[in-house]
Order: sequence, then structure tokens, then C-alpha cells
Amino acid sequence: MQEKTIENLEKDTSEKIKTEVAENNQNVEEQAPLGEYSAKNIQVLEGLEAVRKRPGMYIGGSGLDGLHHLVWEVVDNSIDEVLGGHATTVYVTMHDDGSLSVLDDGRGIPVDIHEPTGKPALEVILTVLHSGGKFDKKSYKFSGGLHGVGLSVVNALAEWLEVTVWRDNGTYQQSYRRGVPVSPMTVSEGATRRGTKIVFLPDREIFPNIEFNFEILSKRLREMAFLNPGVKIVLRQKKFQKCHLFEYKGGISSFVAFLNETKTPIMRECIAFKKVRDNVEIDAAISYNDGYSEQFYAYVNNINTIDGGTHVVGFRSALTKVFNDYLKKDSSLLGKDKGKEVKISTDDAREGLVGVLSIKVPEPQFEGQTKGKLGNPEVRGIVDSVICEFLTDYFEQNPLIIRPIMDKILNAFRARLAAQKARELTRRKNALEGSSLPGKLADCSERDPAFCELFIVEGDSAGGSAKQGRDRKTQAILPLRGKILNVEKTRLEKVIGNEQIQDLVSAVGTNIGKTDFDLAKLRYHKLVIMTDADVDGSHIRTLLLTFFYRYMPELIEKGHLFAAQPPLYKMKKGKDERYAYSDEEKDRVLEAMGGMDGVSLQRYKGLGEMNPEQLWETTMNPEKRILKKVQALDALEADRLFSVLMGDKVEPRKNFIIQHAKMVKNLDI
Repeated sequence: MQEKTIENLEKDTSEKIKTEVAENNQNVEEQAPLGEYSAKNIQVLEGLEAVRKRPGMYIGGSGLDGLHHLVWEVVDNSIDEVLGGHATTVYVTMHDDGSLSVLDDGRGIPVDIHEPTGKPALEVILTVLHSGGKFDKKSYKFSGGLHGVGLSVVNALAEWLEVTVWRDNGTYQQSYRRGVPVSPMTVSEGATRRGTKIVFLPDREIFPNIEFNFEILSKRLREMAFLNPGVKIVLRQKKFQKCHLFEYKGGISSFVAFLNETKTPIMRECIAFKKVRDNVEIDAAISYNDGYSEQFYAYVNNINTIDGGTHVVGFRSALTKVFNDYLKKDSSLLGKDKGKEVKISTDDAREGLVGVLSIKVPEPQFEGQTKGKLGNPEVRGIVDSVICEFLTDYFEQNPLIIRPIMDKILNAFRARLAAQKARELTRRKNALEGSSLPGKLADCSERDPAFCELFIVEGDSAGGSAKQGRDRKTQAILPLRGKILNVEKTRLEKVIGNEQIQDLVSAVGTNIGKTDFDLAKLRYHKLVIMTDADVDGSHIRTLLLTFFYRYMPELIEKGHLFAAQPPLYKMKKGKDERYAYSDEEKDRVLEAMGGMDGVSLQRYKGLGEMNPEQLWETTMNPEKRILKKVQALDALEADRLFSVLMGDKVEPRKNFIIQHAKMVKNLDI
């Protein structure tokens, strides 16, 4: 039989699909009149065609999240080997050509013949949906790669994929192109190692951007290392010579300590325990600090359930119940509230909480292939009862630990009531004044939020230029006077009572707070922070970013928040005026203008230095401006960074400044 090249194989497959589509269309035209909807209209996509046609059904979409979901599917399989006690090390490598490889020292994917298909098990796993060793619970007691679609989906959505397996003293290899085997599996003897290596390049026909992000990979792999004490995970990016080693022998207790590094804990050590009930393994660790935000991460079989689920509901219900029960037993904790009806809410119990919940479930029911939310109803009761029993016993045996925690939670309770009163006063004030929009807001005439932009501008001077230079139909301007409140050090009731923040919240329209925030009421789909290019401007931008991250994180998650980039330099030679947005661009422009001879160079430090026409042309004109989308690709690192820059602890901030001193640009002295 003549061996086919990759190009010939792809051509044959393409021609076959075209022929089948033409025949199907002809049949539909002959048998189903226009407008009729019957069985004749139904197409059945064979093999991996369905994955390529509707990738969102399997990986959540073709954007950045979907792209990285390919990596998680491969890594999950390696971690499943770790869970089973068969592997200890996982290497993830970003290659210069854009491809990525995952290598582990596990048992290796099975390569013997799969009798029902007559093909090697390796080929079946990589080409057949819902195939794998995760279903009978003999090969894996718990697994993250549950659906059996992981590797086959990665294969289907890769321009090319190569797999190497070392097992049974042999090396087994096979290559694929867009899910189709290029050649039969090859075998060579004499291997002295074991494991699996998957190398793949995402398909440009599926993904607009196939560039993996080092920070996104770091976040997930760090979590994996925390959740599996003893495993070593190495992330390498050869192009920029980056290498991270993640290895934490303390498990999720180390995770909680890591989260608390930039904060001030109110307890010496975290509370941690493991328990198995009804075949569900529960591993939990919690601590409290003097901050006002919560950091809580929940996992099921090593999968980060970012949308929560029944295990999270059970955990929070138990936490709230334990604290309320303790108050009933010891009313002396109430202090000035003694004799009043005090009921701790879930939000009260979450203030300052740092917690990690990791459970293992034999048959997890995730909502969707991306596994963002757990749906098992029985898990809620199991987690609730286990957490309740443990914490009740623990606090009874350690009364000195519970007291500062209860003081913290009761202060949160009082602050919540004060915040409710502050909100009510604000609502009454707005009702009396007849408008909830701030007086300084120069609104736009467009009423569809999808076409509206709000520029949050530093100072009245820049605000005046922006108001004159804007597109009045779609661009609104809100000038802020001075620096807003540092919300990292402030409770909600003071945040709500701050006049500048009231103006900002009113203009945005969504309100703030876990119960009051409503994304559907967002008045502008683009919120643009526009500050001066100096130290004060950077500080104001950081204060605003801190506010949005802490009180309106959904705006960042949904891609509504941006930072404007005004020019740093203006160069003029005769009638020739040009702008530069960086020192590198300035050098290129000067070279293009023939050097400094006859060129006047102006360094902008404030937006107010530009007249309305210049501000529009350089910073606000949608056809020419530069907007930077604010993203939190690594939420854990983002939280740590805000704590370092804006929190109470001086030492982490000092270390950060020392570490990044050589990277400073445009320093004002």
C-alpha cells in the first residue's frame, strides 16, 4: 500500500467532505421543501468533525480561555496519574514555534490493541470522543479528566499533534494532523523510562490567537502543585528563558499561607483537616486576616470550580451556621450588641476569610465540559455536615482561637448594617434631588450602552479638555478631583459614604456589593481610566483599579474596563507634528524626521497640557487611540499585587520596590 503524505491525506479528507456535503445538500433539496424541518435536515457529524465545527461545546470557545483549556485537558491527565500514585513530575514547555508539550513520568497511555476497534488504544483515545480509562473507576478512583473527550478534543483542534509513550521497555509514537493520524503507531525497543509526552500546535483555523500566556499557565500549575503535595511541576518558556518550579509539600495549608503572605493574619496558623465521608474526600484549610475581602478557592478532583457549586454552598452554609451557633452559646462576645438580635450572614463570615476547599468525588457532575460548577446535590449535605462537625469541635477545644475570629465577624456584621443605612441615605438623597447621576458627569446622547464610553478623567482641567474634544454622541466624561479613597484599607460603609466613589458608582450604574451589583444596569460598555503620565497619575490609576477589582470585578472579567494611553512626547518640525507613546517610538520618530535638528520636543506629563483637539486626536479618537484592556489573567497574583501596593503591610511593598527598581521608567525626581 502506497504511503500518503500529510498533504495528500489532508487533500483526500477535504475532497471526501466536499463530496459528502454536496450529496447531502442534493438529497435535502430533492426530499425536503424549503421551510420544512424534518429528519432530512438533521446532519450527523462523524468522529471529530463535530469538535471542529462547534469547539465551544467542548472547550468553552475559541478565545483565550478555550485556547488554554487545551492545555488543561492534557495536564489533567498527567495529574490524574499523580492522584493515582503513578507519577511525581510534570513538565510543561512552551516552544519557540508556538507549540506546547506536556511530559509526565506516569504509566504511559495504553498502547495494546483495543479489541472492539482493532486499533491501538493510544489511537482510540486520541481520535474517539468519550473514550478513556476514567469510566470504570478501576484505573482511576478520582479524576479531573472525566468525560473521556480531553485528548481527542485537543487532537481535533490542533494543527498537528505528536504523542510519545514510554512503557513496557518500548517507545511508541504517532503523529496527527487536525485529528487525523498521519501514519500508524511506530514501536522501538529498549526504553528505560516510562511516561507520556504530548506536543501540539493549536489550529489557526479554530483560534484567532494561538499564543499561550505564561501567567495563565503559571496560575493553574501553581494551584495543581498546592493541591497535590509532593508533585513537582515545571513550567518553561524557552523563548524568554523563563522557568518556574512549583512544589509544595504542605498541600493546601501551604496554599493558605501563600495567600496570606501579603496580609496580616489574625491567627498564627490556619485551621486544616481532611475527612472522608460517603466516598467523598474533603480537604479544607481556612484562616482569617484583618482585611475586608475574601480569598476562597474551591476544587473538585483538582479542577478549579470558578463558578462554585454544591460543595461551595455546603461550605459557606456550614461556616455561617457554626458562627451563629457559637454566639448562642457565648453571648458575652456580643459586647455592645448584647440583648439585640444578631444573625451572622454568609457575607459577614466571608470578610477577611482565606480558604481552600479541595474535594474528591468518584462521579462528579460538572455543568459543561469546562467544569466550572459542580452539580452533585448530595455533595452539599456531605460538605456541610463534615465542616460543621469539625469546626464546632475545634472551636470548643480552642476558645482562644475563636474569639478574635468572632470579633472580626461581628465587626463585619455591624459594618454591613451601617452600609445598608448609608445606601438608604444615598437613595433618599438622589430621590430628593431628582437624579441619581452626578452633576460633574457630562453624559453622551446615545442611550444604547453597547455604543457608549465613559472616560474617568483625572482633574477638572483635563476633564474640561475632554468634554470639549469628545464625541458627544457616544463619549461621556466624569472628572475626578484628586485621589479617590484607598478601598483596600476601608470597609464598605466608608466606601459607600465617599462622595467621589458615590459619583463613580452612580455614573457606572451597576451599584456595588455582593447583593446589589447588577451588570445589566451598566450604562457604558467601555469604562476608560484616563490619567496623567506621572507619579500622581499612576497612583490615581492604581487606586481606581483597586476599587474596580475589589467592588466591581465582573467589569474586568467581562472586558469592560480599559486604560487610556496618552502620548508621552510631541515632536514638531515646521508644520510636521508627530506624537510618540514610548521612548522607543520617540527615537524612531526622531530618526524618521531627520534627527533632533530643527525639531522641538515636548514631554507631556499632564493631560491638561493638551488642548481639546490634541486630546481627541491622540487619546480619544477610536480610529487612532491606544486603549489597554484591564485583565486579571492570574487572579491570585492580582490579589497579591493589590495587597502589596495598597495594603497596610510595609515590608512586602518595600520588597516589591527593591525587586522592580531597575524596571522603572519615566521617574519624576
